[in-house]
Amino acid sequence: MRQASAVHKPKLYEQVAERLGEAISAGTLRAGDRMPSVRQLSASERVSVSTVLQAYVHLESMGLIETRPQSGHYVRRRERPLPAEPQVSQPAASATPVSVSALVARVYRAASDARIVSFGAAFPSPALLPTRRLNRELALLAREAGEVAIEYDMPPGCLVLRQQVARRSLDWGCPLAPEDFVITCGASEAIHLSLSTVARTGDTVAIESPAYYGTLQAIEAQGLRALEIPSHPRHGMELDALESALKKRKVAVVLVVPSFSNPLGSCMPEENRQRLVRMLAERGIPLIEDDLYGDLHFGPQRPRPAKAHDTEGLVLLCGSFSKTLAPGYRVGWVAPGRFREKVELLKFAQTVATPTLPQLAIAAFLRNGGYDRHLRSLRRQLASQVQRMVEAIGEHFPEGTRVTRPEGGQLVWVELPRRVDALVLHERALEAGISIAPGPIFSAQKRYGNFIRLSCGFPWSPRLEGALATLGSLARSLA
Repeated sequence: MRQASAVHKPKLYEQVAERLGEAISAGTLRAGDRMPSVRQLSASERVSVSTVLQAYVHLESMGLIETRPQSGHYVRRRERPLPAEPQVSQPAASATPVSVSALVARVYRAASDARIVSFGAAFPSPALLPTRRLNRELALLAREAGEVAIEYDMPPGCLVLRQQVARRSLDWGCPLAPEDFVITCGASEAIHLSLSTVARTGDTVAIESPAYYGTLQAIEAQGLRALEIPSHPRHGMELDALESALKKRKVAVVLVVPSFSNPLGSCMPEENRQRLVRMLAERGIPLIEDDLYGDLHFGPQRPRPAKAHDTEGLVLLCGSFSKTLAPGYRVGWVAPGRFREKVELLKFAQTVATPTLPQLAIAAFLRNGGYDRHLRSLRRQLASQVQRMVEAIGEHFPEGTRVTRPEGGQLVWVELPRRVDALVLHERALEAGISIAPGPIFSAQKRYGNFIRLSCGFPWSPRLEGALATLGSLARSLA
């Protein structure tokens, strides 16, 4: 009597194909990625070239990879369409007192836990930054700078750093001189100083909606009122809506993030920037321009700041190196135009000076070259991570989810079905070891109850994709 057939044992090429298939499923190899070369995989798997070729044929028959003539094998792009984009925001047309700090603190206490998968905090992974080189610069300066390294660097701040930033401004299409800049403790202080300079308690500040919660906290801290202006997910603040608002009420200052705003990731077209500056100049209204993400464009050309169109000195241009070099160094700057003297006085009154060594280290890094090369690498990495995030949201999140398509920066803004409460999702995600930024912290009016912001600042990995799949499952359970 014949014995029953033995269980099929996968052939060698099938085992290789299975391991590669798992890497594709886990997100280690993603749509559009080039597969290892045949010879490279033959060596790493310790199999023959013919076995690798058979494995690739098998994966191709399964629809997982494709062959491109004279180029190699690539992971096939998913045929599933990407989610739709959110529509233009529709905030209420009234100025509102701001009170978001308590909720923001609750969200960010959780995000600081190293055990949490952090989709909630908008900073890049240290793995993407030139940490070792900066640390070497810092150590060298600490040894050689002598007393200079521990002295106050009074406003406007370190001259060699201001010279380097002024040289960078040539690349922005907005040539500025070293004396145009005041060095600050990050872009946050630059925004605070700018608001303190041009607005008084009770004044109204026109902002994008949704708006970065840090901006809302600055407005709250100074006793100002926020007027939220409708914003387009790709083009930013709707200027017709802003112009209409300016005709109806007194606005002390307009604060915008034209390049890759937080949280939308929108990028204001050049002609809109020009119109915005002209519109405000005609009314004598200052413009605070937050250009924090300007260097993180995915396209070939850096967007020119609105400051490039400023002929009246009414634009206060703010930025920092926190998103491109060293978040913890807290080195930023403001080019405050006609308000420079008052900004310098306020800087001295509030924090006296920005720490000297971090200024010198960044100046040395810029002066010694490599910053542009670093930026090119960082932009490629972030563009890939944003694309992967959008694809994964389309795969794991509930039907009807919408997500932005940023062309720079590291953030995506996700609109969930109306039944999903972002604050409830935030709490349940934390229980699962995942942090997100819920929509209500991005509005003085506590809007966006079914929106979340997700950060793409960390290299994609199976752990991240697994966490996003869990987050999508939690969102589906609430939909």
